[in-house]
Amino acid sequence: MQKPLEITFRHMDRSPALEDVVRERAEKLEKFCDQIISCRVVVESPHKHHHKGNLHHLRVDVTLPGAEIVVKRSPDEHHSHEDPYVVVRDAFDSVRRQLMDYTRKRRGKVKVHEESAHGRVTVLEPLQDFGRLETPDSRDIYFHRNSVVDADFDDLEIGTELRFVEEAGDEGPQASSVFLIGKHHPLP
Repeated sequence: MQKPLEITFRHMDRSPALEDVVRERAEKLEKFCDQIISCRVVVESPHKHHHKGNLHHLRVDVTLPGAEIVVKRSPDEHHSHEDPYVVVRDAFDSVRRQLMDYTRKRRGKVKVHEESAHGRVTVLEPLQDFGRLETPDSRDIYFHRNSVVDADFDDLEIGTELRFVEEAGDEGPQASSVFLIGKHHPLP
């Protein structure tokens, strides 16, 4: 980190043990991203008058080149937040996941969603419970009546456009899940 870690305790006494856990967690963040500029942590116990049942708020604010990650944990999110160490663990786990995403984006390693396979119905055999479709690259794919999702096999017609999930079948490629392409799911 370019700037020293800042830890603030509000409405509660400073806890050296909790502070050590926060420091340890903040140091581990640098293993996931060496570009952290600063990290500020605020631990708050708004109900100081209780001895048991205090719920803890935590805010972790990490500054990076061109980005800022802010994670908040509040008592209304999870009852286990009576334990400040659980709050710290949950918050820093979330920061770590976001740092990993930030690093992947910076490296250009972002998931690319493959275009789903699609084709047009070429054969329908309602009495034998199957159909066939042809893909744009002229492959012939078998599908069973039970593979049709959110539509009725009997409503399909020759030429109907479908999206599908392909798998290897006993006699060649087959569609395990077939979806009707409509106005809400047009082909690209």
